[in-house]
Amino acid sequence: QVQLVESGGGLVQAGDSLSLSCAASGRTLTMGWFRQAPGKAREFVATITRGGNTVYTDSVKGRFTISRDNAKNTLYLHMNSLKPEDTAVYYCAATKVYSIAVNPSLFDTWGQGTQVTVSS
Repeated sequence: QVQLVESGGGLVQAGDSLSLSCAASGRTLTMGWFRQAPGKAREFVATITRGGNTVYTDSVKGRFTISRDNAKNTLYLHMNSLKPEDTAVYYCAATKVYSIAVNPSLFDTWGQGTQVTVSS
């Protein structure tokens, strides 16, 4: 079972940028980023296949970029123009599928999460 460890969260101001990393202990297929704000359900943010195909939720399109380095077994999320509504715990997750995946039920391995707080 692959293990995932996120890093890079923190406290920033609205309009700032922040990058998250997710180190995997082994080879992964399709991976994704999810987030959960206080009192809300976990929501999909972005996903990327091993080949580099990506899908984003509408609220982050044009602001967030998901990428991966397969040689380093590392997933990234670069976030620009952050808004207070982006405040959440961000989780990376891995699937056993090769195609695009957005449903959290397809992701069977999860990291512990990293807090991102955006102040107004």
